[in-house]
Amino acid sequence: MKRYDQVAQTLTQRIEQGQYRVGDRLPSVRTLCGELGVSVSTVQEAYRRLEEAGLAEARPRSGYYVLPRATPSLLPKVSRPAQRPLDVSQWDQVLELVARSPDEDRLLMLGRGIPDLAAASLRPLQRQLGTLHRHVATHGLNYDSLQGSLALRRQVVRLAAKSGCLLHPDDVLITTGCQEALSLALRTLTEPGDVVAVDSPSFYGTMQILKAQKLKALEIPTDPRTGISLEALELALEQWPIKAIQITPTCNNPLGYTMPEARKRALVALAQRFDVAIVEDDIYGDLSFEAPRPRTLKSFDDDGRVLLCSAFSKTLVPGLRVGWMAPGRYRDQALHMKYVSTGASATLPQLAVAEFVQHGHYERHLREMLRQYRRHRDIMIDWVTRYFPVGTGVSFPQGGFLLWLELPADIDCVRLKEQLASEGLHITPGSLFSASGKFRHCLRLNYAAAMTPNVEAGIKRVGEAVAALLVTEASA
Repeated sequence: MKRYDQVAQTLTQRIEQGQYRVGDRLPSVRTLCGELGVSVSTVQEAYRRLEEAGLAEARPRSGYYVLPRATPSLLPKVSRPAQRPLDVSQWDQVLELVARSPDEDRLLMLGRGIPDLAAASLRPLQRQLGTLHRHVATHGLNYDSLQGSLALRRQVVRLAAKSGCLLHPDDVLITTGCQEALSLALRTLTEPGDVVAVDSPSFYGTMQILKAQKLKALEIPTDPRTGISLEALELALEQWPIKAIQITPTCNNPLGYTMPEARKRALVALAQRFDVAIVEDDIYGDLSFEAPRPRTLKSFDDDGRVLLCSAFSKTLVPGLRVGWMAPGRYRDQALHMKYVSTGASATLPQLAVAEFVQHGHYERHLREMLRQYRRHRDIMIDWVTRYFPVGTGVSFPQGGFLLWLELPADIDCVRLKEQLASEGLHITPGSLFSASGKFRHCLRLNYAAAMTPNVEAGIKRVGEAVAALLVTEASA
């Protein structure tokens, strides 16, 4: 064996034994030269061999880093939801999730949809908030326009252009988070008893909007790589009086997929053919790992039927509650709904976010978060592969910070959640993401914050608990 092959083998063994984990920086060329007593060219050739094997990558001016072995070998299956409209349930479980304080009982929160709030790139936003509170004029203490701060709407228009949307500030309505935007959109389009088609699994917040407005959910089979089945949706449109389609086509929550552009075009064309509106949730869109950022459905909308909803809750911080929507042809109705629900949104958070974006801090923050979240995704998938039973399906998110796991069918993640909560661990069971409580054998994990030994220990414990439940079920 040649000397560089020996060095490559040594590094490979260290990676396989866990000495270097996915995302870790490998020793520098000079460090390895000193440790192993070899030449620079030998180490460089060894690293080239690791790159060819897909075990490491070179990053300019940074060094070599451990790569994930590959995309997960087993993805979650294409969903098979009920083929009829259903009333939404699961409110008790959702309430338990959202009512819990992040610090309550010192739980390790492994399942909440919260971004990294400790990122250093958020400090300019914190400074701007402090400055505004100390020095803002009376305007900042008063109601702003019902439509929202013009300064913020201008920045939203600029950001939306990166997703292919050509908007005017008058096309944008500022909301109190994306949840209000989605609620306004669905209230604008529907009446109690109407049917709304949704992807499956689907964000539990939207499902609860359907429940509150006495709407029925028609869940459409969804592929974890390409998104909602257009063929199944077309059949549903032919069979049922669907009033609206609600979907998260870019960096989906919880599956993480991004619909290919051709399928996005086809979805808009399908909605036009059946004269149905689309409520597009794009709250994770700016967190796409693709470059350039994927286009929205709204960018293909030439007759105003797509109501685009988003917020800064996942890209910046959720506590400011700054969201927005571009309701297209439904602008006047949505503005009326906004007035009768919350009126104008809080002024100071809008001004702070507008300044943060205008001065270039938002783009810098996104660059940092995208590097972090992509690295953390690979680390989390590596941990799940190591610690969960064989046969666990794992999503491969194209952006954002949420991972979807499909466990063996015998596992009840609602029961698992209760068991782990007593140990100080919090997970989000998959049943919340279905109208009928389907996906009880699935769960959602968050990989936004630092991948600390404490988090790894938590993931390992979840995997051990799953394995123990499998043994219990097998012996029952």
